[in-house]
Amino acid sequence: MTRQIIRITGEDRVDFLQGLVSNDVRRAPCWAALLTPQGKYLADFLIVPDRDALLIDVDARLADDLVRRLGMYKLRSKVAIEVTDMTVGRGTGPAPDRAIADPRHSALGWRLYGGAGDDGTDFDAIRVEHIIPETLVELIPNETFILEAGFERLHGVDFRKGCYVGQEVTARMKHKTELRKGLARLRIEGEAPVGTPITADGKEVGTLFTQSGGHALAHVRFDRLGPDMQAGAARLAAI
Repeated sequence: MTRQIIRITGEDRVDFLQGLVSNDVRRAPCWAALLTPQGKYLADFLIVPDRDALLIDVDARLADDLVRRLGMYKLRSKVAIEVTDMTVGRGTGPAPDRAIADPRHSALGWRLYGGAGDDGTDFDAIRVEHIIPETLVELIPNETFILEAGFERLHGVDFRKGCYVGQEVTARMKHKTELRKGLARLRIEGEAPVGTPITADGKEVGTLFTQSGGHALAHVRFDRLGPDMQAGAARLAAI
């Protein structure tokens, strides 16, 4: 896990992020996403208060683009955006002093800013067990809709906070439609590369992602789930 910590300072820091991201920044620490105006995922990150600053804990591969986009939205806001060399540690055992609980799910344990590395926990197994998506695996920029990826269940979106980029599409998916597609945990025999299409009776069901312990995460059409599906050489079944 390679993370980049971005520090947001300035008197407008809360209002600045509040108008951009999917969650209520006033309730940080929290998990949130930046979306396109069409409601599609661009990046996800944890937002953590740190005295007179907010820390954005993001996958390092998305950090440069995220900083660029935040700079575009800055306009006259009284904020400063700084890329830091701060490290982050995480684990599921006893939490060190100053660690925070991961706000997505209790099974993900703690995170320590200024700590280093993981404690050896198999986080892929935890993610598969609890259907928790990962950046650039199940969460794909310009493709993923966050409600289909479980953001509501994992406390990553707030429907009462007011406007943010992509809010209208997200709210419409919540209130006016029933999700027909989304992230699910399936039984799997064998294995196949991440991104392998899943089919059943010659029809497309979805896409295979993280696999662990005889189960897998997949983005699927719920109405096509069944007991006999294929993804390459792997066999899958609904749970």
